[in-house]
Amino acid sequence: MAPYSPENGMTMNVGYSVDDGRDPADLDPRLPLLQDADLYDKVVLLRVDHNVVKKGKILDQYRIDVTLATMYNIVERGGRPIIMTHIGRPYDKKSKKITIKKDDSVDAVVAYLQHKLRIRFVVPQFYVGNDDHGIHDIDTSINWLIQDLRSRKIGGIYLPNTRWFAGEEDKAENLQRFVVQLAGLADVYVNDAFGSWQPHASTYHIAKYLPSYAGLCLQDELYHVKSVLQPTRPFVAIVAGAKYDTKIGPLTEIYKKVDHLILGGVIYNTYLCAKYGVKIKGVQESDIELARGLVEQDRTERKIVELPFLVESDTLEEREEGRYRTINIEDFAAGTEYNYVVDIDPLSFEVDPCKGVLSSAKTIFVNAVMGLMPLFWHGTSKMDAVIDQNISAQKFLGGGDTLQEFKSLHPKLYHEALHSPKYYLFTGGGTVLKVIEEGDPYGLEIVKALIENKASSQHDYKNHHHYSNGHAC
Repeated sequence: MAPYSPENGMTMNVGYSVDDGRDPADLDPRLPLLQDADLYDKVVLLRVDHNVVKKGKILDQYRIDVTLATMYNIVERGGRPIIMTHIGRPYDKKSKKITIKKDDSVDAVVAYLQHKLRIRFVVPQFYVGNDDHGIHDIDTSINWLIQDLRSRKIGGIYLPNTRWFAGEEDKAENLQRFVVQLAGLADVYVNDAFGSWQPHASTYHIAKYLPSYAGLCLQDELYHVKSVLQPTRPFVAIVAGAKYDTKIGPLTEIYKKVDHLILGGVIYNTYLCAKYGVKIKGVQESDIELARGLVEQDRTERKIVELPFLVESDTLEEREEGRYRTINIEDFAAGTEYNYVVDIDPLSFEVDPCKGVLSSAKTIFVNAVMGLMPLFWHGTSKMDAVIDQNISAQKFLGGGDTLQEFKSLHPKLYHEALHSPKYYLFTGGGTVLKVIEEGDPYGLEIVKALIENKASSQHDYKNHHHYSNGHAC
């Protein structure tokens, strides 16, 4: 299909509608939508969350696939895409160094897109200094690629991992330089990265420099997260994680909003240590201190559903017969020391109170992998199966690891869930937790940036550019 243009007799694309079964009026009217952007013959800087690569391989392509509609919308309406995402955590906050490794490159994502869409994407190569601070500048060599992009010699440009750039997570001079250089590449900015809620250069600051819009995936996520904030009750949340301190804020707020809370992973181990006075390997004393507040809160409200049967292992390295066993929290005594608790025994989900809570729930939110994967997967598998047996509940799953293991353990159910009105799979579980913590999806910094951009849309964006003709020079 030819893009809209005056020359081919078709209508220009402002006000373009998308029939996705969702009324745009269901979204906050302050939010600028991709459907309302003028894209014809414009270079569009598209931020996505394609952080699906580990050790150079794509483990689950779902977060790529849900952005294809936005890509198609842009191209079909005459836009020329420059795409960007982060991969992994190459920036070490302690040493303040950026480690650039091929395993964290966008190459696997680009290969997938080229195979899926049968169009050519080019990844520009930029100079990397010897100071462990990553890529300092988007150099002028990219201008040749932008010319090829505009003339349709290539289908798209895919920038290197945004976290390879010195300015992406910086808060000073590097940030300012990087944002201005990004803005110099394009005419329009579209954010479709719900899973990337941190206000970084490519997700937040860039919206101060270009006309900015919410992509179709971001719109869908903002629409569906309302059902988590305003759930049909009883509402059950299942949250697991490797670190307690990073989840304490969201957990405190989730606790206030749910009818029942089920914990897993190190978070649950920490809670058990705080409540019963036991010691479990791998649990930090500082985290136990933090968890005591939640324990005290639950003494009166009784919302936490304890999973009684756990799997204790002598090692984290392997699943070896004779070196792991099932233990019961009823046997806990203050001062008792345990080795690593690496999973929830499936029996925990087959008995009350957990079985009754999950079977009677009307809304279930899951951001959890219960065991140490891939060795100890049985608890997570049983959890998914028991949740699915509740055919009346609205089920929301979120987070890269959560979705990856859901697909790996239950491939048939996973594919059914993609098209089931009773399931919704969020691209960012951590973002949903942040939304619950904030109490408002439009309070996310990356969303506020888009709203503020629309409010000031009459400003002259060119005043912000230090580039001629809106592009790097």
